Amino acid sequence: MYDNLFRIVSSDGRFDERFEPKLSGDELRKMYSTLVKVRMLDDRMLVLQRQGRVGFYVPSTGEEALQVGSAWVLEKDDWVFPAYREPGAALVRGMPLKKIVAQIYGNAIDTSKGRQMPSHLGDRDANFVTPSSPVATQIPMAVGAAMAMGMRKERNVALVYFGDGATSTGDFHVAMNFAGVFNAPCIFLCKNNQWAISLPFTRQTASPSVAMKAMAYGFEGVRIDGNDVLAVYTSTKHAVENARAGKGPTLIEAVTYRMGPHSSSDDPTRYRDAKEVEEWRKRDPITRLRLYLRAKGLWDEKWEAELRKQIEEEFNAAIKEQEAAPKPPIESMFTDVYAEMPWNLREQMEETRARAGKHKGEASEQFPL
Repeated sequence: MYDNLFRIVSSDGRFDERFEPKLSGDELRKMYSTLVKVRMLDDRMLVLQRQGRVGFYVPSTGEEALQVGSAWVLEKDDWVFPAYREPGAALVRGMPLKKIVAQIYGNAIDTSKGRQMPSHLGDRDANFVTPSSPVATQIPMAVGAAMAMGMRKERNVALVYFGDGATSTGDFHVAMNFAGVFNAPCIFLCKNNQWAISLPFTRQTASPSVAMKAMAYGFEGVRIDGNDVLAVYTSTKHAVENARAGKGPTLIEAVTYRMGPHSSSDDPTRYRDAKEVEEWRKRDPITRLRLYLRAKGLWDEKWEAELRKQIEEEFNAAIKEQEAAPKPPIESMFTDVYAEMPWNLREQMEETRARAGKHKGEASEQFPL
């Protein structure tokens, strides 16, 4: 599974100069800092969830490189269709950390006003489409958006993320077929993290890989080391350039590993071997990029300490702000559906507001404020 993958930087930090992307030292450092921020987001949010301060969280430890490296390639007007494990892509697209934390808290600052499950990030300013919990629904949406861009003669692309479990759904195959037939400028990024909750990849498909499935739909499929951020960047860049040039879609299978639980409600020790986890821990994407940066003279312990201190302070400020924020107003149940609210919905809103006001002093569970 982990052999014969395209990679530039190995687990021990050795790298192939022939394939190194032309990224500046500042870009490489920023890329590394984003990986660290995603890892620290996991650590903080899981602690907050265990403390009962947030209700739910979906970690992505071990998968940071494929999120950051792929999103790094995109331009402002491109579109991203994430699953629920892409905070790194959201950060790269410009979604502020405090916005991500607000979504997890589901408070009045949250742009979705608490209507979505935590870790289901969306941001219109970043062209980052809010995902749904059902597996693979975002894939046909991405293809439709890409086809629309193609019809309008735009040079933009759609990048869609999904797990290996999503490749067993009808949505995946329908979307792949449409993308191939209509030459959609869409990049399919399969995060093959070996587990669809508790189902191992070996039970997901009889095919040796996900990438080979692209052949049936008439476009390119590639398998890469999803823990090598430079390999992810390079492969996605090639796919994006082809899509912009009218050469159609690409399926990228980024082979990685979900180091933690599927979500804060999951206990992975019940279905997978600890030895497997430890083996993948040796391939940590953050450690790998750190070794590469050190070899390039771009990393030292002092810089790392300052970086983590800065990120920690950013987290502390974001969490403090979110915990002081009020819950979404009760009126938010009725807003953001119509440009002009119909009379009957307005009438219901006014009645609900009146009842909520009446019960406010009673701390009514029926009408929380």
